[in-house]
Amino acid sequence: MSNAARSGVLLGAPSLSETRRILDILRQETIGGALLLVGAVVALVWANSPWSASYHALVGYRVGPSALHLDLTLAVWAADGLLAIFFFVAGLELKREFVAGDLREPRRALVPVTAALGGVVVPAALYTVVNLGAEGGALRGWAVPTATDIAFALAVLAVVGRHLPDALRTFLLTLAVVDDLLAILIIAVFYTDEFSALPLLAAVVPLALFTLLVQRRVRSWWVLMPLAAVAWALVHESGVHATVAGILLGFAVPVIRSRRAGGPEAGPGLAEHFEHRWRPVSAGLAVPAFAFLSAGVSIGGLSGLATSLTDPVAVGIVLGLVVGKAIGVFAATYIVARFTRAHLDEGLAWIDVLGLSILSGIGFTVSLLIGELAFGIGSEKDQHAKVAVLTGSLLAALLAAVILRLRNHAYRRLEAAETAR
Repeated sequence: MSNAARSGVLLGAPSLSETRRILDILRQETIGGALLLVGAVVALVWANSPWSASYHALVGYRVGPSALHLDLTLAVWAADGLLAIFFFVAGLELKREFVAGDLREPRRALVPVTAALGGVVVPAALYTVVNLGAEGGALRGWAVPTATDIAFALAVLAVVGRHLPDALRTFLLTLAVVDDLLAILIIAVFYTDEFSALPLLAAVVPLALFTLLVQRRVRSWWVLMPLAAVAWALVHESGVHATVAGILLGFAVPVIRSRRAGGPEAGPGLAEHFEHRWRPVSAGLAVPAFAFLSAGVSIGGLSGLATSLTDPVAVGIVLGLVVGKAIGVFAATYIVARFTRAHLDEGLAWIDVLGLSILSGIGFTVSLLIGELAFGIGSEKDQHAKVAVLTGSLLAALLAAVILRLRNHAYRRLEAAETAR
């Protein structure tokens, strides 16, 4: 057990192995965050240019075999297919954290898990209060402001917080991983409108075969990819959102090699290998492509922006992301410290936690996805939800950047003073 866990330290510094792994993830996700922003900006500019019709024609272009009910638009392929890769990597990361990472220790896991729950409950409650009397199914969007976009958030943190303690980066990463699990549970439970049991039961077969093969350390993609594709297609056919298949496949991959399979000594399983191969695909291709195909909302000038942002749906989303996330994450972390023996690491202050709590209000990728599921791609409320997600995420990023930039200067001065001694 780590020193942080034994002493009850909140947001303590990670172990050396965790630090190396987190730094590698940060590099890839930061680049992915930059590509995500590029994709979103290009989509927004194109969708609001004189050539906007060509953008919407591209997003609505259908491709795929109709006999298999997979003649989908590019927007749906991005949401159901590309984001399945994102959730596959999230499944690998989540399983690794709780099996072999620092979060296998319950006392260390308590903080990010509780913070993630607070970051879901409070934004959802704020959204619901704002939209109680709203019409047109507005309440279906209650989950839109509950997500945290790890790539976007890490990109902001990388720009403004180079001297911030590693404990904050670890906290943000693990918080976002748990947040992804909660998001996929919400999608599976609350956004499955038409359910067919037979395809879902049939999906167990390729999933079981995939599990059996990866447990035996088979890594040949000409064997595994067809099984994963069949499992994804069957989950899609069942009516459950197809990204659920991604996280289930991620959970199936072993983190630790068993002694029987690995000889006298146990060792790392295939999860680390798959994560190394697929995280760049997720961060560098899948998520930016989804952002490009989803963020292109036609704002309609200042009047259109005002109309969008005065919709109760948009008001609830912005409040949820900017205010609800900050209150939920910060309050949950404080409650853990107040009612347990845990305390902040000596090198941290509560203002650091507040800055990170505000930063978690960057929803973007998963928020856009939930908005499409709640209101339907291209609907008026979906357009308003997208404007709100973009606005709320931008506000959260700016507010967090101010606080974390000031804290970064303080830590830099502290490092300089210690070096001068």
